[in-house]
Amino acid sequence: MNNILEKANYCASCVIKPCQIGCPFNNDITSFIKDIKNKDYQHAYEVLSETTVLPAICGRVCPYDKQCQGACVKRVSYDAVSIGELETFLGDLSIENNWMIPKKDSSNRKEKVAIIGGGPAGLVCAAFLAKNGVHPTIYEKHNYLGGILYHGIPDFRLPKDILKKTIDKILDLGVEVKLNQELGRDITLDYLEKEYDAVFLGIGGNISLQMHIPGENLKGVFGGNELLENKIHPEYRGKTVIVSGGGNVAMDVSRTVKRLGAEHVYVIYRRGEKEMPATKEEIADAKKDGVEFLFQHNILNIEGTTQVTGVEVIKTELVQKEGESRLSPVNIEGSNYHIPCDYVMMAIGSTVEESVVGTLELERTARGKIKIDSEGRTSNEKIFAGGDLTNTPGTVAFAGRSGRDAAYAILEYLEKKSDN
Repeated sequence: MNNILEKANYCASCVIKPCQIGCPFNNDITSFIKDIKNKDYQHAYEVLSETTVLPAICGRVCPYDKQCQGACVKRVSYDAVSIGELETFLGDLSIENNWMIPKKDSSNRKEKVAIIGGGPAGLVCAAFLAKNGVHPTIYEKHNYLGGILYHGIPDFRLPKDILKKTIDKILDLGVEVKLNQELGRDITLDYLEKEYDAVFLGIGGNISLQMHIPGENLKGVFGGNELLENKIHPEYRGKTVIVSGGGNVAMDVSRTVKRLGAEHVYVIYRRGEKEMPATKEEIADAKKDGVEFLFQHNILNIEGTTQVTGVEVIKTELVQKEGESRLSPVNIEGSNYHIPCDYVMMAIGSTVEESVVGTLELERTARGKIKIDSEGRTSNEKIFAGGDLTNTPGTVAFAGRSGRDAAYAILEYLEKKSDN
């Protein structure tokens, strides 16, 4: 406890609150930290609950060095305030003490909203609807809730008991759940539109992208997202594994594979370490687990006849291209070489399942995502969307924020509908 108070007292309680601006949820960080300083922990949790229902989760898995802590003014000359650790502390304390998520007295409301998908976007949307008296029902295709929180983040980063207890707090708000219900298989959008006053689509995008290079169809090439979700792994002991990518999925896959016994695990990333989307903590933890990194390398092709035998890689240099703020990797001619390996894991990003999204009859973006406005409204006034299904940035907090924004937009829609 003394360590937590020391970390809280390190906060300068800035008036301009840049950390709040850097947080996707816009949590009132300086206010809840001030409450921690005063040992008023329950009120600190209530302050957090005004904007988020995932403190025990986001405090653990958020890339806070690129979000709230990255905006901390102390970071200019010193270390940033340990916001993630302080948020985790409050989230865990709320679970230990069974503090309920504060709810408004709206017992007279009768509206029902269907939530498709029990991942972070769907859970947060359901929570903020229930907090305001609306009756949400989550339809989830798996036999568990959590989505990527459950099957995409390993236990060593997010313990399953913490996830379950966080979800239970959300369900205690009055959220109904229907498991093993997949859109397009067990339920249709037409049915939900008829049965509910509004619908929120929070389907995750867990189909791994491909690099479109020779050899991707060889036996031994896997999608990182699918490996984490399905937990069906080949035998890694004594094997060499290549992981392509630089985000948190690449870190989770590489660490999981290493912990399952792989002799060598190489993460290949086209840019440098400081450009990696993964957090500093995740990169450092991967190195501690024995994962090796090949920065400024690019995979040209995957080698083998039927089974993976290796990869051909090439070194890259980072150049500033006109009109681009981010340095771009360019292959260095003649720097090619070969790395023998047994498996290749693709962790360069993910997309949604076209067989589902293509049947929704909603306007889409040029990249095939569901098009929404800033508050989650789709081209159908009764249907809202968020998370990976849309162009929402791919972090837990941004997915949750999209669910919260949509919840408020749904409440506004329901109020206008009742006035007519």
